[in-house]
Amino acid sequence: MTTLLDFAYAIEKYSTMTISDWLFPIFALAVAATSGGAFAADPQVEIKTNLGTIRLELYPDKAPLTVENFLKYVQDGHYDGTIFHRVIVNFMIQGGGFDRNYQQKKTRDPVRNEAERAMARTSNPHSATAQFFINVNDNTPLNSGARDEGYTVFGKVVAGLDVVGTIANLPTGAGGPFPKDVPRDMVIIEKMTVVPAKK
Repeated sequence: MTTLLDFAYAIEKYSTMTISDWLFPIFALAVAATSGGAFAADPQVEIKTNLGTIRLELYPDKAPLTVENFLKYVQDGHYDGTIFHRVIVNFMIQGGGFDRNYQQKKTRDPVRNEAERAMARTSNPHSATAQFFINVNDNTPLNSGARDEGYTVFGKVVAGLDVVGTIANLPTGAGGPFPKDVPRDMVIIEKMTVVPAKK
């Protein structure tokens, strides 16, 4: 299974790659080995949740603005105490924008869409701020061209695919201001930190 990292900044596909090329590798390639080179310098982030830890590898060479924006939110502690507020089975898990009381967190100005990567956003392709989503399926309709400018895919899951799978399969319903797709058992992002790449 491959999964993509889609942020509220809407990480879309990069150049000629499709969103499935980027989003799936983001989480599905978590189990794939990489050999030295540029990937060794790609920053990694751990998302510690109440259900386990997910490790992301980011690609600043593919989505520089999105990665810079995401890392700034991580370093500022923005994601600590937020929740995965939207889960759609066989599609994606989304979080990073609301606290445990479903209060939306303040954000900086939006990031320009680097389509072909993956951050969450509104219908405006240049509206991504802090929320992100992880694809758990080949979501071709989110590719650039298939749906306006698509979503910016800026990394992959390199560890914790089991945690992603657990979250993706939680029962959902109404919660806070949302009429559906909210996990019945709250999934809390306890801490998000930049970590050294594992060899």
